[in-house]
Amino acid sequence: MTPAEKMAIKPQDMPSQAPEERRHNMREVALGYTEEMAKTEASRCLGCKGAPCVDGCPVKIRIPEFLAKAAEGDFDGAIGVIRESSLLPGICGRVCPQEKQCQANCTLGKALKDVGKAVAIGRVERFCADRQRESGKTPLPQIKPSTGKRVAVIGSGPAGITVAADLRREGHDVTIFEAFHKPGGVLVYGIPEFRLPKAIVQSEIDSLKAMGVKIETNFVVGRTSRISDLMEKEGFDAVFIGTGAGLPKFMGIPGENLVGVYSANEYLTRANLMKAYDTEHAHTPAIVSCKVAVLGGGNVAMDAARMALRLGAEEVHLIYRRTEKEMPARVEEVHHAKEEGVIFHTLENAVEMLGDDHGCVRAIRCLRYELGEPDASGRRSPVPIPGSEFDFDVDTVIVAIGNGSNPLISRTTEGLVVTKRGNIVVDENNKSSLPGIYAGGDIVLGAATVILAMGEGRRAAKAINEYLSE
Repeated sequence: MTPAEKMAIKPQDMPSQAPEERRHNMREVALGYTEEMAKTEASRCLGCKGAPCVDGCPVKIRIPEFLAKAAEGDFDGAIGVIRESSLLPGICGRVCPQEKQCQANCTLGKALKDVGKAVAIGRVERFCADRQRESGKTPLPQIKPSTGKRVAVIGSGPAGITVAADLRREGHDVTIFEAFHKPGGVLVYGIPEFRLPKAIVQSEIDSLKAMGVKIETNFVVGRTSRISDLMEKEGFDAVFIGTGAGLPKFMGIPGENLVGVYSANEYLTRANLMKAYDTEHAHTPAIVSCKVAVLGGGNVAMDAARMALRLGAEEVHLIYRRTEKEMPARVEEVHHAKEEGVIFHTLENAVEMLGDDHGCVRAIRCLRYELGEPDASGRRSPVPIPGSEFDFDVDTVIVAIGNGSNPLISRTTEGLVVTKRGNIVVDENNKSSLPGIYAGGDIVLGAATVILAMGEGRRAAKAINEYLSE
C-alpha cells in the first residue's frame, strides 16, 4: 500500500465492557483486538526509515519490524521481535503510556495532527503477547553456562524482573528478595485487576522461576537483612536495588489522621494484593463507602476512583486543583473513569478534613483555584481564590498525590548516597556510590512508568554483567 492508502485506514477502536456493567465487576475493561483488527491496525504503520517511534521507547523495541510482521499475520514473528527487547509485552501493552512515548513520535499521528490517530502500537503489542501466552508456547530465554557469580535483586517490580531475567540469561545465580507475600511489585499491589489481570503478572513470575531465578518473599531488606549482610555474609557478588516508590505522600492539612482517610497506596494495596473486594474471603476488607473524594489527577487517582466504584461507593468525586488539560493521567484512563460515573471537580482542592464525634471523616473543606503562570514542570500553577472555601460532605477520602521513596534501605546502608527526596543517586550505568551496588526504577527516578523502570533495569543488568566479568 502507498502511504496515502495507509493514512486512509480507519484506526481500530479497542472493544471494551459496557460502562454500566464494568463499574460493578473486576474483570478487565479493555477486551483486546481480534486477529483481523490487529492486522488492520498494524498495516497503518508507514514503515518510516528513521523509526522515530523507537526513539520514544525506553527499551528500544524495533517497532516498525514487529508491526510489519503483524500486518502480514506473522504474529509469532512479531512477538519474537518484541521479546528481544521487552520481557513484559502483555503488561506494557496494557499499562504503558504509549501516547506519551512511542506513539507520540509516530509519523502517522503527526501527519494526521492527532496523537490519538497514531498507530496503536501498544494494542497490537498486547494482542501478540496475549496470543502467545494463551497458546502456552511462550519460549524461555536461553541460559548461558553458570558463571558462579551471585546477584541479589531487591524488589520484584518491573525493574527487578528485568534485571533478574537479563542476568540469569548470562548464567549468573539470581535471587529476588520481595517484602510482600507475593512477587510483582506495583504490578500486583498498585495496578487494579480491571486494568491488568494478575494472571498475566503471575505468568511472567512463573517464567522467571522456570529460568532458575529464586524468589524469597516476606523478606524486608534493611530489617530481615541488610545489604551489607547480603554481600559479606551471604556471599552475593552484586546487588540491584529496585524497591520502587511506595511511601505515600500526604497533603499536610488538618484532619488527615481521621478514620476513613486513606492513602491511595493503602487503598489499592488492600483491594489489589489483599482482594478487599472479595468481602466473603478477604482478611482485610475495605469499609464500604457511600460518598468518596479522591484527591489527585494522575493514573493512581483514576485507579483509586474507579476501584471505589467497584467496592460499592454510591458516588465518587475526583478533586483536582488544575484543569483536566493539566492532568498527568492517561487520556484513556480519564475517559474510562468518566464513562463509569466518576464525577470530576477541577480547579478545586481540599484544605482541611472535618471529622465527627467518633473521629471519622464527615466532610472536606475545599478551596477554588484559577490558573496562573507555568511552574517548573511547564503546567500552569494553581492560584487559590480568596474567600472561595466550601464544605463537601464525604465519608471516605483517598489521597492520591504521589509516592516517595522508602528510606529504610538508605538508612541501613552506610555510604549509600541519596537525594534530598530519598532517591538513590546513580551514574549513567545505574551504579550507586557503593561498589557492586546498582539501582534503578522508581527508587532512582521517582514515581515513573513500567517501561521506564524496565529500561533502567536493562541498563543496570548490562553494567552488572560487565562488573562481574571484570
